[in-house]
Amino acid sequence: MERHVLVLFPHPDDETLAVGGAIAYYAHQGTPVTYACFTLGEMGRNMGNPPFANRETLPTIRERELRAACRALGIDDLRLMGYRDKTLEFEDPQRLVREIGDLLEEIEPSLLITYYPDYCVHPDHEAIAHATIEAVRRLPEAKRPKVHCQAFARGHEAALGKRDVILDTGSVWEYVYRAWSAHRSQTFVRLAKVEEALNGSEEERRQAVLTFSQLGLYTYPL
Repeated sequence: MERHVLVLFPHPDDETLAVGGAIAYYAHQGTPVTYACFTLGEMGRNMGNPPFANRETLPTIRERELRAACRALGIDDLRLMGYRDKTLEFEDPQRLVREIGDLLEEIEPSLLITYYPDYCVHPDHEAIAHATIEAVRRLPEAKRPKVHCQAFARGHEAALGKRDVILDTGSVWEYVYRAWSAHRSQTFVRLAKVEEALNGSEEERRQAVLTFSQLGLYTYPL
């Protein structure tokens, strides 16, 4: 049982697609979870299928989807950090570090979850990952939370090895699926395949459930 989990990502749906199983796993143990989402993903290219959003309405829709996903996963404290999508790499890194440091001081999490620096592809992902690790390193060692990271860049296993944090999330898979469904403007392609499998044969349904039933993360070496 963790005391408090702090999740840090740049976009709505990062929390669900990258680590939704971990969030639901801890939240449904009764652990408080805070999610600091740095943008509203307003520059995303997906508008739903058939399209139900446009460039002007997308931020509002994605915020609504994010709030619904947080409810599904059990996140009880959502912080919208107010940055613009696809600009985090151009922000003052020290400002990001200070804001994340303020969250760490306020919340005092026992566990922090973010992306693995240099292995998370998107410039916004990298900006938050690097700022997060720097903010944690500025804390006295006795106050540092554990840091678990998600990596998905090509070749990450060759560089980092196998994931060392494996969570059995089978008991919370439906919450993760509901969060995927909440982010429908972004997940429609993958969601359609999952829904087809869930409504298919017994074996197809079993395989679909398995996609939500285990999650692996890396412990970041501070």
